[in-house]
Amino acid sequence: MTDLSTITLGSTTDPYRKAEERGWDITNATELAAPLELEADVVIVGTGAGGGTAAENLSKAGLSVVLLEAGPLKSSSQFDMQERAAYRDLYQEGTGRANKSGSITILQGRSVGGSTTVNWTTSFRTPPETLKFWADSMGVTGCSVEELAPYFQQMETRLNIEKWGMPPNPNNDTLRAASEKLGYSWATIHRNVRGCLNLGYCGLGCPVDAKQSMLVTTIPTALDNKAKLIHHARAERVWVEGDTVVGVEASALTPDGWGTTGKTIKVRAARTVLAGGGINTPAILLRSKVPDPHGRIGKRTFLHPTTLSMGIYDKGIDPYYGAPQSIYSDHFQWQTIDTGPVNFKLEVPPLQPAFAAAFYGAGGDMLTESMDKLINTQCMIALMRDGFDERSQGGSIELNDRGEPIIDYELNSYLLEGVRRAWHTMVEMQFATGAKTARPAHKEAEHYRSWTEAKAAIAGFNYAPHKVTVGSAHVMGGSAMGEDETRSVTNSDGKFHHLSNLYVMDGSLFPTSIGANPQLSIYGLVLKLSTKLASQFSA
Repeated sequence: MTDLSTITLGSTTDPYRKAEERGWDITNATELAAPLELEADVVIVGTGAGGGTAAENLSKAGLSVVLLEAGPLKSSSQFDMQERAAYRDLYQEGTGRANKSGSITILQGRSVGGSTTVNWTTSFRTPPETLKFWADSMGVTGCSVEELAPYFQQMETRLNIEKWGMPPNPNNDTLRAASEKLGYSWATIHRNVRGCLNLGYCGLGCPVDAKQSMLVTTIPTALDNKAKLIHHARAERVWVEGDTVVGVEASALTPDGWGTTGKTIKVRAARTVLAGGGINTPAILLRSKVPDPHGRIGKRTFLHPTTLSMGIYDKGIDPYYGAPQSIYSDHFQWQTIDTGPVNFKLEVPPLQPAFAAAFYGAGGDMLTESMDKLINTQCMIALMRDGFDERSQGGSIELNDRGEPIIDYELNSYLLEGVRRAWHTMVEMQFATGAKTARPAHKEAEHYRSWTEAKAAIAGFNYAPHKVTVGSAHVMGGSAMGEDETRSVTNSDGKFHHLSNLYVMDGSLFPTSIGANPQLSIYGLVLKLSTKLASQFSA
């Protein structure tokens, strides 16, 4: 393992240390002394996987681009691997974002680079089963495996996405060993890293810029291409004149990101691209009161609802060190497609202390006992593939009386039955690899000392929201693409159905969840869509 004492964080790798020398046009909206008005060929809302990819591609085509980001500009010189600062500064609502009832925690990035700045680098192409379902059942065109392959290949090359070549850490290797022992398929994960030091703190911002996030790849290239970046700028609504979108109206935020300064930002542009993600993009459309004759904006929002199990071993696991995710199993993911019980993908998460404590969802002696053994703890997670079966229609995005987004997504009996089966699978896998105790993420669970004891407890739990621990780091849908205007928000090119010059280029386009970590799916799809958009200007 890398000796952390030898690392000087961000000292030679942080591209933003030379922003002035490189002539980058970056505005901190908190410092605006007057309203700001700009003009551009394209204004892009959001700087994550969608916005960053679109910005690089469109600026390389010679177009003038303005990027609006609600979050702060934080870079590796400030990433110190401390949970308190990272969760406060780099995540939506300081990691406090949740569904309407509070039964599902939702982790999304909120800084320049979006969730790509804080994700765990796991990169999958969109599964063929998903693409076929979209074509056959959701009216999507132009997104077959063959049609998307060159765009995936280009982004894999651009972001150095390759199969992880180092041995998995013990946390991940347990998933491999359990799969082999019980006869389940498994594989090695592809990661978007270059010069990775195998630290394990990807979720707190990479301190050495090994993670090939938008923060250090596409956004610097766009800035080199004379794009303008404005951070601490929250897009309030798209700017509509008649039946045409002519830009974006935004508010300057206070340094903490919670309030507004009273200064406004207006960007007039020939094309507007929304890339705020599966919650914020639908929220902007709703605040804008754009035409929605079929009531599709914000509907069919999906999460990959995720639950977990903790196993404690005699041996050291050190679950906070090493590549966070390097092994996965799809053994239970594609047993059916659009019928039958909900399917799930098996992975592991890193367990930094505060993150692990939240996972337990416990307090008092239970939490103390659990955290005392963190060094010996292995964790598995199951990501449920929602949106394919008629019993899994996702949630919807609403606005509160301040115009802020709320996600109304409930854990119904179909999903809760999936939680039960996932716990059954993961706990058995942990005992099969020598766990001394295992605890599924139910509020009333204990550290069970045998598979027999745990199996009986899992069968007898009360499966209800707030009794089970469920979270998500993947928000998809809410602005679904498709050719049928009665079922979608945009066409298959991301163009809004009911107004001119408005495009969506992020994971909110997905008409279901995808059944895999979504960043590469967004990269490839947005590269395709932004290439077509750029061609409109040249035409």
